Amino acid sequence: MVITDESTGQIQSFVEKPQKFVSNKINAGMYIFNPSIIDRIPLKPTSIEKAIFPNMAKEGQLYAFELEGFWMDVGQPPDYLLGMKLYLNSIQKRHPERLAQGDSFIQPVLVDPSAKIGEKCVIGPNVTIGPGCVIEDGVRLCDSAVLNGSTIQAHSCIHKSIIGWQSTVGRWVKMENVCVIGKDVQIADELYLNAASVLPHKTVSGSVPNGGIIM
Repeated sequence: MVITDESTGQIQSFVEKPQKFVSNKINAGMYIFNPSIIDRIPLKPTSIEKAIFPNMAKEGQLYAFELEGFWMDVGQPPDYLLGMKLYLNSIQKRHPERLAQGDSFIQPVLVDPSAKIGEKCVIGPNVTIGPGCVIEDGVRLCDSAVLNGSTIQAHSCIHKSIIGWQSTVGRWVKMENVCVIGKDVQIADELYLNAASVLPHKTVSGSVPNGGIIM
């Protein structure tokens, strides 16, 4: 928790996981530094938050900027997908014209204009498709993110998954229960992946029915 002077925004102190209420503000992890902060950091592994910020606060050299609106931590894949869903629902309410249009989409779905969508696909709800992606014919996508430059080949079914950059999912593949595919991954045809995490630059040639990490 961050304790601030309400009138100036000056940070007075930090309290780690307090047992009683001390503040309704937390560190969101976004900083604007003066280059002079480099002089404060020793030439060894250092936590800026734990080793540098407390001293700066004591010296009156640290200020907070309060962000308006909604915030959540999306550091874990299920949280990322939840955050994406909340964002898409916000767009649907405020700017529905930005969402994908057509019979293939169950809203909300956000598709980059450079992406190519095949015929007889069913996409949505809660799907984002990034620049340069190719979604071939007959693909089913739901509650998933397809990142830049990736290809989902024909008749694959992707549910609650994140497809990393420049990756290819083969034909008739089924993925579900928060699969996370890293950059430049190749998934062979006719596989089943359940709660699988695949590190970048890997080729997956067998099914992963019981979860796990492909290294």
